[in-house]
Amino acid sequence: TLFRSKKGTTHRGYFWVYNNSPGRLVFFDYQEGRGAEAPAELLGTYQGYLQTDAYAVYDAYGKKEGITLLHCMAHARRNFFEAKNNDVVRSSYVLEQIQQLYAIERDCTEKNLSYIEKETVRKEQAIPILEHLGKWMIDQYPQVLPKSPIGQALAYSITRWDKLCLYTTNGMLCIDNNPVENSIRPACIGKKNYLFAGSHEAA
Repeated sequence: TLFRSKKGTTHRGYFWVYNNSPGRLVFFDYQEGRGAEAPAELLGTYQGYLQTDAYAVYDAYGKKEGITLLHCMAHARRNFFEAKNNDVVRSSYVLEQIQQLYAIERDCTEKNLSYIEKETVRKEQAIPILEHLGKWMIDQYPQVLPKSPIGQALAYSITRWDKLCLYTTNGMLCIDNNPVENSIRPACIGKKNYLFAGSHEAA
């Protein structure tokens, strides 16, 4: 969003980051805003998998022909971690279940499994955990206050559960968006040092 246009005042811009995990490719696209028009040009003809957080701008891509939208387990996990002070029992249970999912992913990585082998392991080990946890959350939700931290954490995951589980359908896919989060770190560290880009063109 461009807050001010007067000479000598500060503008705000955004880096939209795109990561191709299998190809280990990262692309930083600078935009002046963070609305739906920002990714429209770059993703205009794209077809394939698109993994995102739950930012509303991406919702339209889930309805676009040729795109399979999946969500990030790390974002779902974070909500339960932040809800521990509100409901330690329920939050801890979900975190333990998600920890098992990540243990499966680490084991696949350590064994350097192929995409096909990873998909088989996920079907055998991860899907039963996900099916149980999804049903458990639906059962628990009526027992909590909807606006409480645990209620919001449950609602976030329940409404996105299918897209959170989609990673199990293809060994190429990641359980979370951490590869792109990791690629952002150098830029985040840098901006704390240099603070300003000088202009939209410089950014």
